[in-house]
Amino acid sequence: MPVLTRRNFLKASAASACGLGFGMTGNLVGTALSAADPVVLKTAKIQAQLADTGPTRDVLTYGEAGMPPVLRLTKGKPFAARLVNGLDEPTTVHWHGVRVPNKMDGVPFMTQPYVYTGDRFDYAFAPPDAGTFWYHPHCNTLTQMGHGMTGVIVVENPNDPQFDAEVVLNLRDWRLGGDGQFIAQFRPRDAAKSGTFGTVRTTNWQDEPRYDAPAGGLVRLRMAITDVTRVYSFQMEGAEAMVIAIDGNPLPQLFPLDVLQLGPGQRLELAVRMPDSEGAIVSLKDIKGTSPKVLATLRATGKSLKRDIRDLEPLEPNPVERVDLTSAQRIALSLSATAENAAVESICGSLGYAFWAINKRPWSGDTPDPTEPLAELKLGMSYIIDMENLTPRIHPLHLHGMSFTVLSSSTGPVRQLVSDTYLIQPNEKVQLGLVADNLGDWLFHCHIIEHQKSGMTCYLRVV
Repeated sequence: MPVLTRRNFLKASAASACGLGFGMTGNLVGTALSAADPVVLKTAKIQAQLADTGPTRDVLTYGEAGMPPVLRLTKGKPFAARLVNGLDEPTTVHWHGVRVPNKMDGVPFMTQPYVYTGDRFDYAFAPPDAGTFWYHPHCNTLTQMGHGMTGVIVVENPNDPQFDAEVVLNLRDWRLGGDGQFIAQFRPRDAAKSGTFGTVRTTNWQDEPRYDAPAGGLVRLRMAITDVTRVYSFQMEGAEAMVIAIDGNPLPQLFPLDVLQLGPGQRLELAVRMPDSEGAIVSLKDIKGTSPKVLATLRATGKSLKRDIRDLEPLEPNPVERVDLTSAQRIALSLSATAENAAVESICGSLGYAFWAINKRPWSGDTPDPTEPLAELKLGMSYIIDMENLTPRIHPLHLHGMSFTVLSSSTGPVRQLVSDTYLIQPNEKVQLGLVADNLGDWLFHCHIIEHQKSGMTCYLRVV
């Protein structure tokens, strides 16, 4: 007789719900949809011009007009989206960085059933935080994300200061061969190291796009790293730029951009003071590695507005609860390699290898119930995650559904930023404080997708 595990139960639930559209979320979705018309996100396979060699086949997207649309929401206002699956395989939508109800989180067999070919699923929530976020599938993620299914979310706050222009940048690589067609999404020897890098780099699916902005004006530059592997080191040339938000959360004190390193899944917002001279060019660069890359440029147009970036005040903070250090319980989390060879079934599928581990285990499959949580948290209580990187690689660790505050690091003083993703350095020890303020099961995983899918993933349960 088979053992009744949570995974088996959810598989049975999925089988009965997959054709209903609302799936496991009918009551909640019905209420929210009454307050907002749904945005339709229909997945499709298209051709797109990504390289000079001609159109690339088998590009995956939401919609049929190229890059997934930038979704604009308003802080605290109801939002609804209807996923219609036009692919020949299952998919879902995860709202990366947005603190959504657990049933809206888009993780198959943990929060919802797969959305099969021809089926639909309705998502509905009111985003509590303003900022820059993004959306992507949590099924067959390396292929679906690697082939294009990554879009940016802008959650606006009506109380934000006035900017003279806004530019949204979707930063990502593609694994293309010399003929401009897709090649193998990963190589095992690279997955066991820093990950398999793309061969073609784009911003908004273009090579070094240029955008016009008012001379002497203040530009809000929103960036999302939606790549599956690449870590960026951002630098700006030709203009003064201030960092105003990281990972969707405003900074209490602005600081000038010198060189800032961020990894897959992370977001950055800059206030850029454009040059006064018409035609002057501002360049956003990635200087990490041996081949610096211009990501995008801004061109000053018109008569100078003569704005002063020093007049810019910090953005309004998001309503994220602060951890109570006097009562916080501690959770140990170590990142390591694994000596195991064969992979086991994981929450989001398998690459066929197990290279990485959390607390010396390649998640999941190490217990009779492969969905055992790393820790069980009590709603409303404070916790400190003591995270240690025992590997020689960088890992962007992303937590679903909740935000944490960076408290301290073995590498030196840190800005106590509120975030959902932390880029931990080799051999670093870091303390992350959070309040367990969102019921449900929440994934916590490396957002270098090859690392996630070859062992570096787990989840926290809030009860």
